[in-house]
Amino acid sequence: MREILEAVAAGELSPAAAEAELAGYATGEAGRFDAARVQRSGVPEAVLAEGKTAAEVADLVATSVETTDRGIATRLEPDDVAAIRERLAEEAPDATIRWDERSRWLVAETPAFERPDLDAEVGVVTAGTSDAVPAGEAVMIAGEMGATVHRISDIGVASLARAIDRLDELRELDVLIVAAGREGALPTVIAGLVDVPVIGLPVSTGYGHAGEGEAALSGMIQSCTALTAVNVDAGFTAGAQAGLIARRIDAASDT
Repeated sequence: MREILEAVAAGELSPAAAEAELAGYATGEAGRFDAARVQRSGVPEAVLAEGKTAAEVADLVATSVETTDRGIATRLEPDDVAAIRERLAEEAPDATIRWDERSRWLVAETPAFERPDLDAEVGVVTAGTSDAVPAGEAVMIAGEMGATVHRISDIGVASLARAIDRLDELRELDVLIVAAGREGALPTVIAGLVDVPVIGLPVSTGYGHAGEGEAALSGMIQSCTALTAVNVDAGFTAGAQAGLIARRIDAASDT
């Protein structure tokens, strides 16, 4: 503790970073940021922008960068991104920012950040182009957890030949996230054809009876194959689960 206090006194460590070291979290204007989550659970903390003002989102991302050298935010609007860029330009001008406009996630990193590098490969599969938004969120977080991520797009059951053509590739991967809307059939089909874990990601595409992902979720949790399913549009959760599996595979390969 004394070393941390001396570092703060010398100006080598900010109060927020010191709080994160001592308590596991840092307190900012917008609330507490869980700076120790990645060490505790393996999944990095991310700022969910929905329900927050742009200033609150920017404050939490800046606190994340200050305490962990990386900030992750999801479900962003353009105003949120502008506020983050403005805040980091002042407080972390050397940070690089990656912004995915379609999947609405942002990752900011300082040069000091070292991303994990896992010996494991995750496939993120989409049934159709409409499934790309939550799938992109899954790609981001699995990659930030250190997995090598492969995107395999547009192989839905409306033309099953598209999936059959990619089976050899799917079978080579360590874990699959399969995103589908409508009736959510693709994860069930894929899970019956491969011997790797499959995480079903129901997507809120479709219309009519049980639309907005309800039918897709029901189909996945009722699947007769060995399939795990997350909530509707829960790309972050699917990616995090795949990342945790990847961490275990990586650890096993080192033994």
